[in-house]
Amino acid sequence: MSEEEIRKRWREDPMLRSKIEKVAVNISVGKSGEPLEKASKVLEQLTEQTPCKRKAKKTIRDFGIRKGEPIACLVSLRKEKARNFLKKAFQTVDNKLSKSSFDRHGNFSFGIKEHIEIPGTRYVPELGIHGMDVSVTVGRLGYRVKRRRRARSKVRRNHLLTLEEAILFIKDEFGVDVV
Repeated sequence: MSEEEIRKRWREDPMLRSKIEKVAVNISVGKSGEPLEKASKVLEQLTEQTPCKRKAKKTIRDFGIRKGEPIACLVSLRKEKARNFLKKAFQTVDNKLSKSSFDRHGNFSFGIKEHIEIPGTRYVPELGIHGMDVSVTVGRLGYRVKRRRRARSKVRRNHLLTLEEAILFIKDEFGVDVV
């Protein structure tokens, strides 16, 4: 389906319009203690939300990781906070994404090597420099019926978001080039 046909379908049926459902920002440190606390403070400064800590699923002796030890921190952003963070995050990757970073349902992920590359971020020597993973979930109106607890239902195949539609949405909404 061409881009013009997709845009025409979006104009005719507002339920087919795409939206950013959530943005998950993850900093994985690999150790608990002071490095994780510093990463947590960096994430809190960037997103203005309190991050939650994630624990190791299994023991890896070579890396010195024990099962149940907190090794990462994560923040989920929604609505306007998600849009604002994404605008800044896309600037760090020069408004370019690889087509391979998208999955078949239109969700995508990318990495930021140094958090100080994000516009408006100051370097604080006490906290250091941290990289992060950004995962974006893209959906449509009506997807809630698939996830709700009561009266859960299926979403028909013709209402599912495709890869091409998600790429077009990201191009139109944020001006990102998908290579």
